[in-house]
Amino acid sequence: MTPTQDIAVAVYDSHTKAEDAVKALQHAGFDMKKLSIAGRDYETKEHVVGFFNAGDRAKFFGKLGVFWGGMAGLLLGVVFVVVPTVGPIVALGPFAAALVSTLTGGVVGGVEGAVLAGGAGALFGALSALGIPKDAVLHYETELKARHFLLLVHGDPKDMHRAKDLLAQSGYLSFTHHPKAHSAAQ
Repeated sequence: MTPTQDIAVAVYDSHTKAEDAVKALQHAGFDMKKLSIAGRDYETKEHVVGFFNAGDRAKFFGKLGVFWGGMAGLLLGVVFVVVPTVGPIVALGPFAAALVSTLTGGVVGGVEGAVLAGGAGALFGALSALGIPKDAVLHYETELKARHFLLLVHGDPKDMHRAKDLLAQSGYLSFTHHPKAHSAAQ
């Protein structure tokens, strides 16, 4: 995923609304490779939240296990990371790949990743690398802290308009289109 593509972010206040939104896009034939979802998993104290194995498969346990498991079956790529100022984050889709690349110090869309302040810098770096402006990145970090879910749509302006039309009745809290002109390089 590079900042040469537009990105739109829909924010949902529940995993059921986010899941219904992904399923609506899938039902309409939207390319699932152009979708990412991220959310804060519930605190689990001593319980295992999940594990990852070869083949990019994941099994999650706890209150959101069915949700994350279902989404992992639809979207490619999965990562679980504990972000110091936000908490445990699960991400699926192209955003997961950007987050992993940033965590490992890789290059995402021409932006070198850095693990500044642990995962917090990685979260900021990954969202920025996807082309989301700095002020919006801070807003999305706040949404994740509030246990909201981010549905990210990657693609061209036509994809953004189609996604917004398809999600108009999905109950999102906000839908923001970030044109590629706001790439991380700016």
